[in-house]
Amino acid sequence: MNYDYNTKREEMAMPEYGRNIHKMIKYACSIEDKEERNKAARTIIAIMANLNPHLRDHKQKLWDHLAIISDFKLDVDSPFEKPSPKVLKEKPNKVMYNNTPIRYKHYGRVIENMIKTAIEMEDGEKKEAFIEIIANHMKKCYLTWNKPQVTDEIIFKDLSELSGGKLNVSPNTKLSESREILAKNKKKKLQRKK
Repeated sequence: MNYDYNTKREEMAMPEYGRNIHKMIKYACSIEDKEERNKAARTIIAIMANLNPHLRDHKQKLWDHLAIISDFKLDVDSPFEKPSPKVLKEKPNKVMYNNTPIRYKHYGRVIENMIKTAIEMEDGEKKEAFIEIIANHMKKCYLTWNKPQVTDEIIFKDLSELSGGKLNVSPNTKLSESREILAKNKKKKLQRKK
């Protein structure tokens, strides 16, 4: 008895389309008449769009996939320029990461960037409001990663330290209450579980 295992079959260029699409494209490559081949290609594109509805509006991507699956051998009149096999095999550029250390990891790099932006701002109401937003966000981050209680003075001290003493919160500023922030966090967790 002979069994036809997938491991013995030819490897698929794009398995997400399935073996039947690959067989159709292979058959389309063998059609002699160019008009019939074009007709078959358009039919295959329509089937591929039905199999992947999220690509239905991205016709160029479907035509690119058709070319890739046919190993760029299918000679049809595509409404789009064919992708180059060379471009397909190119490695992407290396992503550069900022490796400078973060002073307080529980605040993160975003807070440090916001503080830099606040330092560069002109003095005034906007800067004061922005500093208050930063301090409230710092308190939220602190509560997320540390103890359930934190005083405003700790946040103000950390803000001053992170800004090199250039940012200070006005003395009458009152940050959000810890229990309000924790209640919002708990509510978000409950909503995610539903």
